[in-house]
Amino acid sequence: MGEVGQGEGVGAGDGIRWLAGVCWDLDGVVFARGIPPLELARRMGADPAAGTEPISGTEAWELDIESYRPGEDGDGVVRVGEAGGWSFAIEYGDSTGADRLTEIARDGVEVVHYRPRPEHPPAMFDYARDGAAVCGFGLGEERWRWGQEPDLMLAELVAARVLEADGVTSVAQEEDRTAVRTRSLGVIERRFGLDLPRAALGGLLLPAYAVRGTPGMGL
Repeated sequence: MGEVGQGEGVGAGDGIRWLAGVCWDLDGVVFARGIPPLELARRMGADPAAGTEPISGTEAWELDIESYRPGEDGDGVVRVGEAGGWSFAIEYGDSTGADRLTEIARDGVEVVHYRPRPEHPPAMFDYARDGAAVCGFGLGEERWRWGQEPDLMLAELVAARVLEADGVTSVAQEEDRTAVRTRSLGVIERRFGLDLPRAALGGLLLPAYAVRGTPGMGL
């Protein structure tokens, strides 16, 4: 199997705010700090010995992935790499990031999960640490927050003019969804120092792993 892509020199420094304009080309992305990319794939359900040679984002969409099967799990695939001190897993199909959030975060690991969810807005953010769900909210619905520390990022959301000082009223009520996602993703990006090279969804070659179901992994 080829080497896991690092992201340096291929769009590193892009941050994550640009993901606000990406909906249908991304099912989700998991960031993990404290474990390498291969361990992130394993905690998401992959067999570490069963990765593909590094493939592009376009090639990943060409894999035989059945996202939905009535009455049973669909197929989930991830491509993994590293950028900005965080491992990342780009999700395709019925992936496992949302279901295994606290498992990925065990033993002191930090995890950020972002899902665009264009078919059922809002986009979702969740943060877990050391095996616990710490904070989460919908982008554009930040007034509803959950986790052990639901107000963990409230000060930043207020300072960025996402929420009023009451922590309930949205500032940008008239903005479209992309603008709202950009504002909130900026808060998340700064808080955690997250980076995802733009090329990771395109030509950057990264190994892929099946994490759920029985996807066809051959091109």
